[in-house]
Formats: sequence, structure tokens, C-alpha cells
Amino acid sequence: MTGLTGRLTSAQPYVLGLFRAVVGLVFACHGAASLFGVLGGAAGTHGGTIPAGTWPGWYAAVIQLVGGAFVLLGLGTRAAALVASGSMAYAYFDVHQRAALWPIQNGGELPVLFCWAFLLLVFTGAGAFAVDGLLARRSGGRGRPATEQTAPERAAATA
Repeated sequence: MTGLTGRLTSAQPYVLGLFRAVVGLVFACHGAASLFGVLGGAAGTHGGTIPAGTWPGWYAAVIQLVGGAFVLLGLGTRAAALVASGSMAYAYFDVHQRAALWPIQNGGELPVLFCWAFLLLVFTGAGAFAVDGLLARRSGGRGRPATEQTAPERAAATA
């Protein structure tokens, strides 16, 4: 590959790592706002928090904080992203879609975008700058995270 396509392809793991970190940070901020009343607090509470143990809001906030932190760090990215994606699918279909079919009509744009962003990370992995990659190198893995390996190296690692 030469030219622009080659340069963009070589930057892919790094851009994916930045994407993962930003999505994880924003998701964790939502959880922190709901659990601790920071950053404006939980939606609809005028700076307050969600009462502990209430279903589904408090549990969603815990998933947002913990899952967002794991995704941000790139630690157990695929598993954390799968749980986060599922929680956002639940939020959309259980909370938002009751009001109207389309996300623009029911205020569900953010859950839809988070759901699909996390689902993408389930399939792509963490990218660069992830704790998972550091742990793989330290534990005697192939030396590079899967997102930075060539196709034959990935095939050999899974064989």
C-alpha cells in the first residue's frame, strides 16, 4: 500500500486507541455524574445522584463508571465493551423506544451511538495505548497486541 491509503492504514491502531479512550472517558463521566453528582449530576436530578440500588438507573451508572474506566484504560476491553454495549441496547429499547420509534424522536441518540461504538470495540479490540497490550508483552505474548500483529501472526497465536 502506498500513498494516503498506506499512511491511514498504518495509523489505524493508534486512531483506534484514541477512539477507545475517548469513548471510555465520556462513558465513565456519565457514570460518575449519576453516582457522585459531579459534572452536573444525574440527568433530571438538578445536580443530584441516583439513589443506590435503584433499578435500572443505579446499575447502569455502575456499568458506565466501571466499564468506561476499563475501556478507557484498555483493560479487558472486549469484555467491558460487550457489557457496556448491552447496557446501552437495554437503555434504548427499555427506556427510550417507548416514547417513539426513532432515536431523534425519543432522545435515544446517545445510547444508540454508545451501543454501536462499544460493539465496534468488541470486534476490533483495544488498538494502541492499551493496558491489555502492555500485559501481553510482559507475559511473554507475541510481543505486540493482536491489533498490531499481521494476519499470519494472529493466526499462529490462536492456533
